[in-house]
Amino acid sequence: MSKTKATNYVTAGRSKKWTNGVVNPSVQRASTVVFNTVAEKQHAMINRTNQTLFYGRRGTQTHFALQDAMVELEGGAGCALYPCGTAAISNAILSFIETGDHILMVDTCYEPTRDFCDTMLKKLGVETTYYDPMLGAEIESLIQPNTKILFTESPGSITMEVQDIPTLSAIAHKHDIIVMLDNTWGAGVQFSPFDFGVDISIQAATKYIVGHSDVMLGTAVAREELWPQLREQSYLMGQCISPDDAYLALRGIRTLGVRLQQHQDASLEVAQWLAERPEVDHVRHPALDTCPGHEFFKRDFTGGNGLFSFVLKTSNTKATTALLDGMHHFSMGYSWGGFESLILANEPRSFNSLRTIANPNFEGTLIRLHIGLESVSDLIEDLEAGLQRYNTVLQEQEVAQA
Repeated sequence: MSKTKATNYVTAGRSKKWTNGVVNPSVQRASTVVFNTVAEKQHAMINRTNQTLFYGRRGTQTHFALQDAMVELEGGAGCALYPCGTAAISNAILSFIETGDHILMVDTCYEPTRDFCDTMLKKLGVETTYYDPMLGAEIESLIQPNTKILFTESPGSITMEVQDIPTLSAIAHKHDIIVMLDNTWGAGVQFSPFDFGVDISIQAATKYIVGHSDVMLGTAVAREELWPQLREQSYLMGQCISPDDAYLALRGIRTLGVRLQQHQDASLEVAQWLAERPEVDHVRHPALDTCPGHEFFKRDFTGGNGLFSFVLKTSNTKATTALLDGMHHFSMGYSWGGFESLILANEPRSFNSLRTIANPNFEGTLIRLHIGLESVSDLIEDLEAGLQRYNTVLQEQEVAQA
């Protein structure tokens, strides 16, 4: 029987073999698994890669339930679990490269992804070429004979560019290149990776999958032909997670649909309000046409979330500090995807160390917001007061210079 997305949030990973007759899978903590007979041990050894209890690092029923749930949500054939999103990214890449290989990395990638390429991969003799996120078929000119991976992130970190994933995937597959996607913004459900040619979909499940800012977790879901290699290479690199964290991720999935809808509706309302503010140059919300790649968002995504950015018309550190320091409902903090609203500022010059190709073509301060589950009216009131503090500092400086 077919299931809608809303129903899938409730049922994913709840096979009777994991729930044992209750609503939720139990938290099964284990390192050693004991066997009563040689035959039992041999059976576990033979089936250790197929969700059979063998040793704690291979997983328990709690882990197996989460892996099943992620595959049901995103597609693919199997899901590897990691202690954070960065571990998922680095280990997915390491599982498929060797010395002398070349990878193409989107220039708007998550900052730790860039650091990993520029340090660890460089030390291992793997070359990285960064490419503009708005490239489509032109990506072919950057492919080398030794290119092994095309890594995408859509929307891009901080500046929110939406990539043309189907075109990029088609070009990469012509050259037998593996396509990886940091699919954290889409939460694995607002963008269906395997429908658009992605081979491995990676998430910082810390964000919307868990949804409560209390667990670090990474996932990587792979196509059938790549799943055995991703699974075994990640196992050899010691990747595993706590069953308690797996349980909290499963619990987060149950409310993922309603949370994303609330995040999406509220963020769009705030973004549209900001677009009318005189202090704002433009808003980088994928659902608005002022965001680079908006046309791809409309074509490929089924919805949004709470994360977007806006750019002020000026760059003034003192004024920006005044805006940030007096917030009541927005907190300054890294990560996003929880129930709480967050705010961070990026001055244009900060991108000089983060980008090599896609340097932003704006001069004002970029503010990244995560719109949580608070009242939209309270959040807008908070931002309005912050912008007033911002304006006051600018006006005081103008008077002082007169």
